[in-house]
Amino acid sequence: MSRAAAAPPPMPPLGKPIAVPVQSSVWDRFTNWASENKALVYTIAGVAVVVSSAGVVYYLNGDSTPRPAAQPKLSKKERRKRKEAERQADAPKSPSLAGEQPKAPTVEPADELPEITEDTIASFTDEQRREYALQLKNAGNKAYGAKDYQKAIDLYTKAILCKPDSIFYSNRAACYNALSVWDKVVQDTTAAISIDPTYVKALNRRANAYEHLSQFSESLLDYTASCIIDEFRTESSTNAVERLLKKVAEQKAEDIIKSKDPNKLPSPTFVSNYIQSFRSKPRPEGLEDDVELSESTGKGQLQVGLKAMERKTHEGYEEAANAFEKALEYGDLGEHEAVAYNLRGTFRNLRGSQEQALQDMDKSIQLDPAYTQSYVKRASMHLEMGDRESAAEDLELALAQNPSDPDIYYHRAQLHFIHGEFQDAAKDYQKSIDLDTSFIFSHIQLGVTQYKMGSVASSMATFRRCVKNFEKVPDVYNYYGELLLDQTKFDEAIQKFDMAMEMEKQTKPMAMNVLPLINKALALFQQKSDFSEAEKLCDKALIIDPECDIAVATMAQLLLQQGKITDALKYFERAAELARTPGEIVNALSYAEATRTQIEVQEKYPQLAAKLQGMGAGAAAMGAGGFPGAGR
Repeated sequence: MSRAAAAPPPMPPLGKPIAVPVQSSVWDRFTNWASENKALVYTIAGVAVVVSSAGVVYYLNGDSTPRPAAQPKLSKKERRKRKEAERQADAPKSPSLAGEQPKAPTVEPADELPEITEDTIASFTDEQRREYALQLKNAGNKAYGAKDYQKAIDLYTKAILCKPDSIFYSNRAACYNALSVWDKVVQDTTAAISIDPTYVKALNRRANAYEHLSQFSESLLDYTASCIIDEFRTESSTNAVERLLKKVAEQKAEDIIKSKDPNKLPSPTFVSNYIQSFRSKPRPEGLEDDVELSESTGKGQLQVGLKAMERKTHEGYEEAANAFEKALEYGDLGEHEAVAYNLRGTFRNLRGSQEQALQDMDKSIQLDPAYTQSYVKRASMHLEMGDRESAAEDLELALAQNPSDPDIYYHRAQLHFIHGEFQDAAKDYQKSIDLDTSFIFSHIQLGVTQYKMGSVASSMATFRRCVKNFEKVPDVYNYYGELLLDQTKFDEAIQKFDMAMEMEKQTKPMAMNVLPLINKALALFQQKSDFSEAEKLCDKALIIDPECDIAVATMAQLLLQQGKITDALKYFERAAELARTPGEIVNALSYAEATRTQIEVQEKYPQLAAKLQGMGAGAAAMGAGGFPGAGR
């Protein structure tokens, strides 16, 4: 479980609840914003893409009413024909509709029509072709209503011979749909769409067929185009977009997981925040720096690892992880064996090898049942895997061993916080403080919890006390700034982020936490829409910590807001590569796939630009407030 966070660790819209370190506070604003507004990047149940000469802008249909999009101009004849067809020929939607259709008095019944073949239709006049096609379509609708799909297919096929029409193809596709002949559905709906590229019903039918064929990317593209044309009015289609984003992301996540380096650690920002969520303790006796130990022994490697951890750099953490692996390989650890399993399990968990990490914690507890930190770390792993019951059980086991350990109360508070149980969380944070007032994150998280409970005055008072009692700790100013940012007190928030960054430089020049830079970037964007400065700050964060997934995701969002979709896609894909667990990878890939689909829609359906330009003014309604950092 994480240390302080200005927003609860996420309940990702596309994954299980995850307990992650504190830097998730910024990423939480992305996932929570996406979940609450149904607007994952550009289209999950509520965002329409607007293509204009300036690029792509976004319209959020939450707080304001969309202006109707400009419709393609049809002739009177075409409008009359479309209206008649929609009323009469919507056979798949309502089979009984066939019986309600008025009959053209000049058209013969279907069984009285002449033989319809490619040869015979050559002798028909244009008027006869139109009349025969209508009669055949009506007869096909009746056969469809009676569930005589093969007969309906034959009738629609003859209608198409007389006069190819998007509705006839779509209706024949509906018959194949009823027979689960999915490749034929794709074939006929594609023909319908080639005649009428904005035919929503045909797009939806083809999307459904593609999904049955497990061609999820193609299905996602069609449902997305359908949603844009229909201005996101059809809930089933918008829900399909969300569902397919998850499927496509899960498919691609499998490839990333297979190719992922199992020994790769996440960014040093991530690792530092996780490790510091536990109170620091002195080195175990016999492993201090002044004790000479051979590096070819288990104890010597434990000493090497503990020393490397204190550097708080990427190289230091890599060295520590490898040293703890070697320590257990060399063995002969004596009383330090439980500590060794705890430390190896910690780094295996950070690398994403959760099952191996759990086994290490089990072994650590078996060797030393009184070592409460192993229970707490095992609880954090269970919680990250979505197993709250096991996490709570581990915390109770830890309390049974030592009811005076403040770390246990702090991490139990984090469990409550993640699940929105703020009253219980506040009690446990306070208990942790009562047992040990020196742990800054208990104070910070108490202030955040008070804020979540709506006690803004109490929260601000808690942070003012933190500033007074921990004036040299940069985290205080960073999270104080986040709460001020949430209140749109931009100047005060930016001042706090600047102070936090300056302290990071002074106290940890080789291991700076880049979150204040990212938060300042978001603040400048929200206050002034200052993309240029916000991007510079994200670039700076990535120079300091190239592996920081939050900086990468923030940059992607900034680029997306400016309509730089191709550039944004690269950053979203990078965020997926940096993600640590399967759930995080799927979540990041969902953003990437939504962005990729947006690009493909523009390329495949350029005519949507003209249709949607009329909605461009609505983008102003989104403004800075629509950016993920604006609300939690």
